[in-house]
This record gives sequence, structure tokens and C-alpha cells, in this order.
Amino acid sequence: MKTALLKGGSYHQVFDRSQSMKNRNKSKKRKSKIVKNGKQKYKVTNWKEYNQALVNRGSITFWLSDDAIAGWHEPVKADRKKGRPNLYSDLAIRTALTLQAIYHQPLRATEGFLTGLLQIMGAGVKSPDYSTLSYRAKELEIETSQAVKEALNQGKSLHIAVDSTGVKIFGEGEWKVRMHGWSKHRRWRKIHLGVEIGNHLIVAGEISGNEKGDAQMLSTLLEQLPKDRSLKSLRADSAYDTKSTYELLEKKKTSVIIPPRKNARVWQHGNKQKDSLARDRNLRRIRSIGRKKWKEEVGYHKRSLSETAMFRLKTIFGPLLSSRKFDTQRTQTKIRIHALNLITLLGMPTSIPI
Repeated sequence: MKTALLKGGSYHQVFDRSQSMKNRNKSKKRKSKIVKNGKQKYKVTNWKEYNQALVNRGSITFWLSDDAIAGWHEPVKADRKKGRPNLYSDLAIRTALTLQAIYHQPLRATEGFLTGLLQIMGAGVKSPDYSTLSYRAKELEIETSQAVKEALNQGKSLHIAVDSTGVKIFGEGEWKVRMHGWSKHRRWRKIHLGVEIGNHLIVAGEISGNEKGDAQMLSTLLEQLPKDRSLKSLRADSAYDTKSTYELLEKKKTSVIIPPRKNARVWQHGNKQKDSLARDRNLRRIRSIGRKKWKEEVGYHKRSLSETAMFRLKTIFGPLLSSRKFDTQRTQTKIRIHALNLITLLGMPTSIPI
């Protein structure tokens, strides 16, 4: 605004168009910092603690603790079966395979790495050889660690998000295929995850072949959930929009947050003398207010935490499985999930919108 002197000694404010355009551009720049391409920007508030957690991921003393050394050998059982007993405990095998996953090493290099580490520590125990690690991995059971159990027991009920991703087990890389075409068939495995949205922990995980659909593996995931915790809600994408999914979750009295497919139709009309289906109620609500508003209303966006877990799993441990047999691939996947949960407990970023 500018001030001009008029006849008679009075003053009049004149509109300055250039100054107004400058202010408008500043406002646009300020808004662009907050929202860009329709996405909200966030700021990490605990960067110091989270930065230290990232450093601690590489600490050897974290992955090879005194408890692991104390239970290194298999205790002799009075009622054991015939044959030579195992020399190393499941804890020792699990520790070695965890180090293999964390540091991306083959089994022979894992044996050498662990041997040198135990000598430096003066632990007085030997590393399992690579052949022992290979055949013991076929039947190794990966139990939930005590730290993860304590973290899950902090809440009364579970709110999980499920999804699946693919990992390669055989075939050329993307660059070779892009430049020269493929000469060998590429094969994949599907990893199915169930993530607790409150603390980012993976509470259920399984592996399957390409022929298995996401909804087919849901019952297997639910069987892995803690028996003393009720499943309050489940979030998933439209791949789980099947009758078997709703029947399974109805028995558990779980709130189902799954968007019906875009061409979905009502399964049970209102003229029937039965209670309305949860899926039909969601579909009618979407028709009433729209799919986008329905997702905001029910908090469907939290399902993306399952995709975040899959991204972290592939980024930290790699997008392929080195094992060749299905049983050892399953163990390798379980080891990665176990290690990722321990990494999560070290610290996660806390962010706020800006």
C-alpha cells in the first residue's frame, strides 16, 4: 500500500499490485514447505535418540550377549532319543544365523567371523561349522524374544496391519534383464507380515510360493498371534476382501477395516432376516460419503505401516533369499523378522506434522 496526497490536503492509500504479488508468492512458498504433491511433511522430534539407535544396530555386544554364550551348548537330556545329540543349542544356531543376516555373509564367512569374534572375546566356546548351520536351519524354530513379548504385553489388545511382498530366490538381476533380456526364469517367494500399528513390531510372519493368495495366508498369520491378547482390529488392502476373511475375523469379533473392491456388490441385502455384514456396512458407507472420506473416517491410512515394515525388511536385509530349499528359506525369513523386531526396540523415530 502507498499513500498519496490529494487536493485539499487529504491523504489516500493507493493499492500496490507488485507488493501484493510478492506477499502472495511468499505465502505459496510457505505452503509448499508443508504440503507438496498432496503429501504432508513431518519432522522427527527425537533425532538424538534415534540417531544413537541407528549406531547401536552395528554393535557386536548387542547381537552376541552373555546370555547367548551361557546357553551355547545343548544340555544333555535324560530322555533323549537314540543317536548323537546336538552339540550346539538352538540359541547358538539362531545367534549365528542372525549375524549372517545382519552382516550379509555366506555360511562359510559366518563361521569364520564368529570364530574370530569368540576368540577375541575369550568366550571359551567354538562356532558351529557352516554345514551344521545349513542342516540345523531346516528345522529351527524361531521363538519370540522376551523383549518383544514384554513390548507386546504393554497393551490390552492388538491392532494389526497385514500385507505381503515378494523376494527373489533365483534369476538374473533387473539390469541384465533390461539390457539383454532374460535367459533364466526368475522365481520368487511371498513374505506375509502382520504388524502391530502401535509399536511397529512384526507379530506374525510367514512365507509362501507365488501360487498362494494373500487372503489364503491370513489364517496362518492369525495363528501366530499371542494367545493372551485379543485382536481388536485388522487393516488390509482389497486383496483380503473375501468371504473367508470376514468369516474368520467374525469369529474373533474383530473390527475389519478392508476397503471393498471398486466393483464390489452387497453380499447380503437388507430384506433378509439376518444381521448385516461388516463388509456390506463398509460398502454402503463408501457409497454414501466416498472412498477417500471413508478411509479417513476409519483410520485406514495406518495400514501403510505394514508397507513400511516390508520396506525396512528389504532395505536392511536385501531383496532376495540366499537359501535354496523352502524350509531354510522359511527359517531365513523368520530370522530376519526376529532381527528386525530387535532393531525396532532399539529406537524408532517420533515425527509430527509441520
